[in-house]
Parts: sequence; C-alpha cells; structure tokens
Amino acid sequence: MTTVTRIVGFALGLVVVFVLALGLGRVVGPVGEPPAAHAGSSGGGGGSADLPAAGLPGGLTISDAGYTLRLSAPTAPAGRDVPVSFAVTGPDGTPVTDYEVEHEKELHLIAVRRDFTGYQHVHPTLRADGTWSAALDLEPGVWRLFADFTATGAGALTLGTDLSVPGTAALAAPVGETRTVTVDGYTVSITGDLVAGQDADLSFSVRKDGAPVADLQPYLGAYGHLVALRQGDLAYLHVHPDGAPGDGRTRPGPDVVFHASVPSAGAYRLYLDFQHDGVVRTAPLSVTAHGSAAPAEPAPASSGTTSDHGDDH
Repeated sequence: MTTVTRIVGFALGLVVVFVLALGLGRVVGPVGEPPAAHAGSSGGGGGSADLPAAGLPGGLTISDAGYTLRLSAPTAPAGRDVPVSFAVTGPDGTPVTDYEVEHEKELHLIAVRRDFTGYQHVHPTLRADGTWSAALDLEPGVWRLFADFTATGAGALTLGTDLSVPGTAALAAPVGETRTVTVDGYTVSITGDLVAGQDADLSFSVRKDGAPVADLQPYLGAYGHLVALRQGDLAYLHVHPDGAPGDGRTRPGPDVVFHASVPSAGAYRLYLDFQHDGVVRTAPLSVTAHGSAAPAEPAPASSGTTSDHGDDH
C-alpha cells in the first residue's frame, strides 16, 4: 500500500467518523435543551418541543404538555440574594400569566445544588409580562431549579432546568441514609419505608430539646411541606400530606405524615419544611427505597391427588 493510498484512506475514515458524530449529535441534541420541534408537534412559537414526559417523574425535563421553563440567563453569580428570573411559556409559545393557587401559592421554586449541599424553597413574584423573579443564595456549582405550578386550564406540572454558578466548588460525597437530623435545636426523625412502585406512609416526628413539638404552625396549607428528590438524576417526586389544619382530625405535631410513591429503588433526599414560633426550618433527610417485591409464583401442578392441608413436609 502506497503512502498516498494510506493518506486517502485515513481521510475517508475521518469523514465517516465526522458524519456519524454529526448524526448522533442531531439525535441526542444539546444537553439540557429540548430536541428540535418535529412536524405535528403541539409546541408553538420559538420551535420548542413538547418532550414525551408521560410516565416520567417530574422535573427531569424543561418541557412538558406544551409548557417550557425558560431562564432569563443560564448562569448566575455566587452570592446572597442573587436575582434570578424566568418565564413559563405555554403551548402558543407566549409566557403564561394565569396560574391556579396550589398550596397557597401560584408557583413554587425549588433550588437544589446537584450534590445536595444547598436547598431553597422560595415563592417568586410574577410580573404582568409573565416573568417570574426571585432572590437566591447561591454557591458555586450546578443548581437544579424546579418550577412547580398549575397553569389555568392545565394540570399540575413540575419543570426543571440547570443554573450554573461559576467559581470553585468542592463536590460533597454522596449522601448516605439519614433518618434523624437536628436543625436549630429541632430534632426530626422519620419512620416508614419506601418500596419502588408502591404507596407508602412516611411519618416525621419533630422534637425540641427532647420534648415533642405539639404546636406546629400551618405552612403552605399543612403542618409540613415535603420535597423528595431521587439521588442521581434529581427526579422530583410529588408527595401529599395526610390531612390538613382545621380538618378536625389532623394534629399540629409532633408527627407529620405524608403519602409517597417512588418509581425505583435507590437513595432519595427528603427536605421537610416545617414552621414553629413563626420561623420556617428545613430538615434534610435521606432514605433508601427497596425494590418492589416479586409476585408470588404459582405452585407447580401435581400429577397426584391433593389435600386441603398441602404437604406434610
């Protein structure tokens, strides 16, 4: 094989690799952005696509059911009270301005650093043009922002996107099982187990200086607000409190019960917001969900006679 032949063959190989990479890039699309709209897509204006999020936990996509979460800027500086703004566009591509009140607010914004070392739950202000604005305390790293809302005429949605905060960031080690934590003198413990694909009750007990706290104050229409995130992809899971203040049966502590269902086995980070003495505090805990129990296999048929008592072995 001549030198010229080798060079030509090498060049052709590079062309093939480039074409394959280009095709893969078009299929996968940019990280963190929806794929290009296709013919027949319900997404309007701007070319944003409605991702096929059916069956997925909330917060894994920036678009769902024709609604898209759009940050005004993909980065923000580190610091306290950093202004962050965004809009939610609807199926027609324009910013949504009409929302329904859920848990006493039109929209809940959850900001979590991807290694779980930072967490904030805030309620942004909506301007007439559909722009939401909030102030966040941000450390360097990548933060996941979740917008939890119900647009008027649509169902409840949770959209998620990343916000990059430049600077030196030391990543924390993965969070292990943590069923008891102390925050500002309050000790919060959790009982109950999570099993993939099954409904479960999680009970949080709140104590202060060793004594049960039996006079929790309502916060967002309940005696506690719980955010559950799957470790790894930070899938946002909806949980529901058991009962409500003033319903005649729900006590204001020391136990706060939530109904939860997780889609898979693995570690989950739980953030419990509770209010006492006029101050809202957040207790971060972690639990591990077990795999769903395998269905019992039917007993093999016997060729002989059977009795009501089965085998005597």
